Amino acid sequence: MIERLLRDATRRQRRSTAIAIGLAMVAALAGVALLALSGWFLTGAALAGAGGVASVRAFNYLLPSAGIRGLAIARTLSRYGERLFGHRAALFALADLRPALFARLAASDPSLSLARSSGDMAARLGSDVDALEDSVVRKVTVPGALAGAVAGLIAASLAGWPAALTLLAGLATMRLSSRMLTARLLAQPRQEHAAALNRLKADYASYAACSGEIAVYGLGTQVIVALEPHTRALDTARGALARGEVMLQGVQLVLAALTVAGVLALADGGAALVALAALAAAATTENWSTLARTDMERLRVHDAITRLESIAMLPARQTDATLPFVGGGIAVTIDGQFHAVPPGGRLLIAGPSGSGKSRLLGTLIGLRSDAPEGLAVDGQDVRALGLAGLRPLFAYAPQDAGMIAGTVADNLRLARPGITEPEMWAALETACLAETVRSLPQGLGEWLGDNGARLSGGQRKRLALARALLAAKPWLVLDEPSEGLDPETELALCQRLSAWLDKTGTGLVLVSHRSGLHLLARQVVTLVPISALRG
Repeated sequence: MIERLLRDATRRQRRSTAIAIGLAMVAALAGVALLALSGWFLTGAALAGAGGVASVRAFNYLLPSAGIRGLAIARTLSRYGERLFGHRAALFALADLRPALFARLAASDPSLSLARSSGDMAARLGSDVDALEDSVVRKVTVPGALAGAVAGLIAASLAGWPAALTLLAGLATMRLSSRMLTARLLAQPRQEHAAALNRLKADYASYAACSGEIAVYGLGTQVIVALEPHTRALDTARGALARGEVMLQGVQLVLAALTVAGVLALADGGAALVALAALAAAATTENWSTLARTDMERLRVHDAITRLESIAMLPARQTDATLPFVGGGIAVTIDGQFHAVPPGGRLLIAGPSGSGKSRLLGTLIGLRSDAPEGLAVDGQDVRALGLAGLRPLFAYAPQDAGMIAGTVADNLRLARPGITEPEMWAALETACLAETVRSLPQGLGEWLGDNGARLSGGQRKRLALARALLAAKPWLVLDEPSEGLDPETELALCQRLSAWLDKTGTGLVLVSHRSGLHLLARQVVTLVPISALRG
């Protein structure tokens, strides 16, 4: 699945990739030709100088000099262009791949996707996707190396076929040794490095979410100790990788030196051609050795693809083709007792902590399916309807109000497309937050930081409530919306929310331990803890 998504993403960068491949081939050809011509020219010039004044006058310095300078310029420009277009293709391909993967994650069954660590998901969508860059760049590197090899073999053949065959054998040996040693020296350390890095990133993200408490309670040392096993494993893996890469590159260097020495020993046709063949072989083996880096990165790409497959292969949520009517009522069955809530009704779900109120709300709106109560919308079981079938019905303000790292307006616009500023202010008034937002230096454009860090807990809850109001759904589902508010603000919120519900005809499903909002309800169902039922 990941490979198919990556192919689709790179296919949209065909033009940049093709230009990069062409420039890589030009750079390789120019590099080999530059050294080959330089070897021939320097040797020829030395021989001409040793031959006397007549030989010096007969030797043409101008054309080879112009050729060397032209090839140097061509190599420099083409290498720069290759990197520019090659990395452009890779970056834009990965920029397309991340949203595609996130879309797969968002389309999966919430009971599976929401059970995963957000830090682990961030690490996979970050470093693992970054690792796939080499699979795009490789499409440019390999043609360039092949073009350089062909040019080197042609140049070596000018000094005789034994020299050319020696170069060919050396290139083949370099490739075989690279493939074999990469698997033997780097496979296990690469897997351990990636696993340790992802674990470290995931745990760091989890601890970062509690940075305030860590600072207040002075838990920095404990956090460092908790992360130490991951950092130690990461350092160990990095050391093993470094040793393996140095050994692999050392073997490539030795083989390249032996190849050049063999070409130099077997070349024929005069000193100038021998120098041409030897330096052409040096340029070819240097260019060819870049494939060893590709072999090293191939392991990282393979491991990243394996981990990302766990996201891409998440099963899509099951949906019913028939959506419920927007005017449908809600039915809750608890211990065989049936409770019907008509459209526009107001239901309070009561019960002590641990009785499953939040679980019931999550099942009602399609985020989970493990509530033991019977739940139906317009006569259809919510578990059969699924999230897609329930989404048109419910606006949700959860107990843990999540915010994106953006402005006040950015967070409100998540509710639905096309929300205007007057609508935002109206929702903020109902949520008793308009005065606070007006006092901010940038108002609706005020940056809130990561997860609304610049707001208090009660302000985040009211901003989440305003967002739910803006969604304009038939039912409003609120989980502890007044938690953290003073009694005066809670009373104002109750009055304004009641007026808004009456005006819009929206139904309400409410969970609240605080009695200040209980006046909103017209019906009450009470959940009993499982322990009480067992007793």
